[in-house]
Amino acid sequence: MPKISIRGLEMPESPIRKLAPLAVQAQDRGVKVYYLNIGQPDLPTPEIGLAALQQIDRKVLEYSPSQGNLSYRKKLVDFYKKYKINLNVDDIIITTGGSEAVLFAFLACLNPGDEVIIPEPAYANYMAFAISAGAKIRTIPTTIEDGFALPPVEKFEELINERTKGIMICNPNNPTGYLYTRSEMNQIRDLVKKYDLYLFSDEVYREYIYTGSPYISACHLEEIEDNVILIDSVSKRYSECGIRIGALITKNTEVKAAVMKFCQARLSPPLIGQIIAEASLDAPEEYYRSIYDEYVERLKCLIDGLNRIPGVYSPIPMGAFYTVAKLPVDDSEKFCRWCLEEFEYQGETIMMAPASGFYTTPGAGIDQVRIAYVLQKSDLEKALVVLKKALEAYPGRTTVNG
Repeated sequence: MPKISIRGLEMPESPIRKLAPLAVQAQDRGVKVYYLNIGQPDLPTPEIGLAALQQIDRKVLEYSPSQGNLSYRKKLVDFYKKYKINLNVDDIIITTGGSEAVLFAFLACLNPGDEVIIPEPAYANYMAFAISAGAKIRTIPTTIEDGFALPPVEKFEELINERTKGIMICNPNNPTGYLYTRSEMNQIRDLVKKYDLYLFSDEVYREYIYTGSPYISACHLEEIEDNVILIDSVSKRYSECGIRIGALITKNTEVKAAVMKFCQARLSPPLIGQIIAEASLDAPEEYYRSIYDEYVERLKCLIDGLNRIPGVYSPIPMGAFYTVAKLPVDDSEKFCRWCLEEFEYQGETIMMAPASGFYTTPGAGIDQVRIAYVLQKSDLEKALVVLKKALEAYPGRTTVNG
């Protein structure tokens, strides 16, 4: 029997989705599951986007240009101006979700064996895309005790060698909700400039920043314009995960030319998705405000509730709609499985993402979970009660200080 490729064997399972069959089995037993594991917003897609979908009147659903529809990219130029990101239409390449943007960026910029430095915990699919490109992720640890702030620049330089080609960040961060400060962004800029590295910056959560701190885009950093590759998506901004529309943005002409070859090979990004995304750019300001205000309320509810449970600790997220929480358990994956397979409280249980899947360092995050606050506040309150009861009953519970 032929063997699976090394790449296929090394590809990591998704810590977000791998427990999904257990959740289905729990539901089949009649247990209500509160899904805290995945960043699928439950808030409404803009009405103007849904209307565009309903009003499609075409005789042919044709290929779009490989780089995306010109009309959509022109409107995006104006959209990014609101964030003081000044682009030309040719700086924007539309992709099949933000995921394809990361993959194409890695394929265009990295050779097999090249290395990318990523602060951990990190979105697990970055590792998967690096493996797809034959590249290697080198992680630089951040800690929950420090709120996942970046370590000193010396820690980065310890990892830089002749194979290092880039640094990747997610800002605001998935899975931690951390927002990089101006000082930290300048630190990254200086490293990128000093060692002539790429800076891959995933900024799909920019609309969700909950502090008075400013949003510092990689595109705001001076003197590294040709080093920056920005990743974006409509999935979280408009609750449009299913239309699979993202963007790769760069001023680097060589990178654009290389990425376009991969775009041509996959033919085109989704036509219907682009129609919806383009229309959604005209969503009224009230839409953005209502969504933002709702996430602020959910954040307060979740973090306050978590930190009231004995032995549980979560720093306060500054952006996105996730937090990483430390639990008094021996192994968070075992605990998450146990919640779905063996536990229920008044006919309900919870599904969370074991945080160890967001680390590459062995043993890191073993007592942590990522929680997405993408449920209504009333459901979050119920889920917190279930979590408290689960921790009280879990056989592998550790001491509050242990």
